[in-house]
Amino acid sequence: MVSEVSADASRPAADGAGSWSESARDRVSARFAFLDRPLTSFYLVFGITTLLLALGLVMVLSTSSAYGLMQGISPWSGLQHQLFGVLIGLPCMWVAAKCAPSRFRAAAYPLMFVSLLGLILVLVVGQTQGGAARWIQVGGIQFQPSELAKFAFLLWGADLLARKEKLSQLDDWRQLLIPLLPGVGILAMLVMLGDDLGTTFVLLAIFLTLLWIIGTPGRVFLGVLAIIGLALLVMVVVAPYRLKRLTGYLGPAGSPVGPNQQSIQGKWAVGSGGWFGVGLGASREKWGWVPESTTDFIFAILGEELGLVGTLCVTFLYGGLAYAGLRIARRVQDTFMRLAAAGATAWIVIQALVNMGAVLGLLPITGVPLPLISEGLSSLLVTMVALGMLMSFAKREPGASQALAEAGPGVPLRVLSWLGLAGRREKPAAPGRRR
Repeated sequence: MVSEVSADASRPAADGAGSWSESARDRVSARFAFLDRPLTSFYLVFGITTLLLALGLVMVLSTSSAYGLMQGISPWSGLQHQLFGVLIGLPCMWVAAKCAPSRFRAAAYPLMFVSLLGLILVLVVGQTQGGAARWIQVGGIQFQPSELAKFAFLLWGADLLARKEKLSQLDDWRQLLIPLLPGVGILAMLVMLGDDLGTTFVLLAIFLTLLWIIGTPGRVFLGVLAIIGLALLVMVVVAPYRLKRLTGYLGPAGSPVGPNQQSIQGKWAVGSGGWFGVGLGASREKWGWVPESTTDFIFAILGEELGLVGTLCVTFLYGGLAYAGLRIARRVQDTFMRLAAAGATAWIVIQALVNMGAVLGLLPITGVPLPLISEGLSSLLVTMVALGMLMSFAKREPGASQALAEAGPGVPLRVLSWLGLAGRREKPAAPGRRR
């Protein structure tokens, strides 16, 4: 009898706890309901791009001002150069976001031709800096064709595989890899002749992403991966300076102003930032201690000035970009859009991870910039166009066009509507009817 009374008494409490947990889950689900809306990917890409561009301008000003003062030039020159790139890149990104996927497919072969021509011109009349020939002069502005080669190969490879899938030619591994594998091989060879191992690695990452997304059989994928690994090993061993970088990564001991100065001082810069950093603009390592502090190693100065909190925020932003890009690739129906979205996401996020990993000593130094943050006109413009393409694809997710039409033409109203804060707009009454 006592046990029955106790059991009966416990039932209301259990029911109350269950109903409370259900209501709590409902409140949490309602709070994060915007993540399931059609325009989530679009606004994530747009918002994260804006935040990274703003942070990049601040960090370029902080690092380049010190370099300018040491070189006796204007401390504002670096910011002016980066701001010039942003002002050009924003209209380009807007145009890309407005373009239909067919426009990108039509541009694939012309961009591939321009990239190949540019890489050849670099070897003939290119400008050499730091022992690497990567730039050509176009209208008084330095441009790096290898950056354009990433975007060109992405579009060309996605279009090629989409056409082959439509023709049902992907069952044969030879049709799958030819001419895709020779294409990336030619680009990688031309890039490596300019001593740019980092861009070669990114090109191969795009290539592997395309193969993975299209559904390459496991044995074929592992075979290609083994060939790429062997080729990269040969490239490292035959070049003494690359081998020195690898041995420096495996054994980073030595003088902090010797051959391993960049890796040692970079880790010191990040470590000295602590939790919240030494303060924006207050870095000591940027005064000549960390080489390439405005480009390849700007993440080290960011860690010193903004601390662990700042580096984690940047990491989370790239993580959000990865989520948005893969969400687009999963939700779009067209094969070309799926391949291009996944490839662009892998390119930008992997490049960011390689850059941050090199600064932290987790990966060898390869010389790739931090997307949207490092100083560099070519990388900035091409990356912004690729992100504009992602926004174009995001607007073609299921239900996205209808959501755009209902939200109205204004961007602020669209954002508020996406967050659920704009309220409902009444539809105008039909002519001749009383309201």
